[in-house]
Amino acid sequence: MRGWLPLTLGLLAVVIGAVWTVQGLGYVSGSVMTDEKIWAVIGPLVALAGLLVLWLGLRSRRR
Repeated sequence: MRGWLPLTLGLLAVVIGAVWTVQGLGYVSGSVMTDEKIWAVIGPLVALAGLLVLWLGLRSRRR
């Protein structure tokens, strides 16, 4: 998984995790996930996983 794939997947996970977090906290309305506290927990976990994938992807590109 060298190259652009881990960077793309990591960035996508960070964005999705952030959106899920703000939906779970009730800042974004119009969704089934709005004000559901489980998404306020899952969102940061997905974002952290995305940051980890980004870090690993950047580390492998430097080699």
